[in-house]
Amino acid sequence: MSNSRVVAAVKGAEYPETTAWKDFLALIKIGIVNSNLITTFTGLWLALYFTNTHFLVSLDTIFLTLVGSSLIVAGSCSINNYIDRDIDHLMERTKTRPTVTGRVQASKVLSLGLVLIAIGQIMLFMTTITAGIIGLIGVFSYVVLYTMWSKRKYVSNTIVGSISGAVPPLIGWAAVDGGLGAMPLALFLIMFVWQPPHFYAIAMRRVEEYRAAGIPMLPVVKGFAVTKKHMLIWVIALLPLPFLLSSLGTPFLVLATILNIGWLALSIYGYKMKDDLKWATLMFVYSLNYLTILFVGMVLITFI
Repeated sequence: MSNSRVVAAVKGAEYPETTAWKDFLALIKIGIVNSNLITTFTGLWLALYFTNTHFLVSLDTIFLTLVGSSLIVAGSCSINNYIDRDIDHLMERTKTRPTVTGRVQASKVLSLGLVLIAIGQIMLFMTTITAGIIGLIGVFSYVVLYTMWSKRKYVSNTIVGSISGAVPPLIGWAAVDGGLGAMPLALFLIMFVWQPPHFYAIAMRRVEEYRAAGIPMLPVVKGFAVTKKHMLIWVIALLPLPFLLSSLGTPFLVLATILNIGWLALSIYGYKMKDDLKWATLMFVYSLNYLTILFVGMVLITFI
């Protein structure tokens, strides 16, 4: 078999060329790792800012927090791949994962996940006990509560999964200030409420794949009309949350409000569009830009 091209036959399918590095990135879901890194850094940065802690004297904490949180996310995603290997071949977006193609043994994927989580947790506990505990809560909620328990059983799986996705900014803040407070909890709430409309948009776009895999996502169980209503409700719930971060000042509140109104308008526009899948794609793209602009904005606003 050529080193430049690997063809795997799983259930009679052929898969494109890949490399060990690409397989590793697929196993740890690098996209999820990167997005969580942004929110972790935001929580950490704001904690440094509001506790008047100098950036340069905290380089060790910053390193341990960013690398540690990334490792536990990567490890959790690896275990997710290990658990879902029996259904991933049924979905277009997951059928080329190394656990499906057979390029990486399942036992090695599980071992990789556990090692990454262990190293990441050690690093987080080296910052504060609170950060380490929150890290464990994130791992447990994603691996156990979401992947092993709710994902294949309940239509509320997306909401359950939102717990783990909202944890990173808490970790970032707790690594600097273990006492937490209102601001990190506000960051948690924003991340928690942001996720359902984001992942419902994905579920609408991939509804037939989820149906084939037997995953009870909201569009599969309740249909598009109900899903659109739920998405609108979650977007409305976002509207007051930036005001919990009023200490960031008027420029941030203006930015956040503009983003929220834009998302609300797009959500309402979904009732007029005839192409639900096109609307879901617009909602998905907007949600990604919303998260990036909002959290990067929180950092940049502290320089004004």
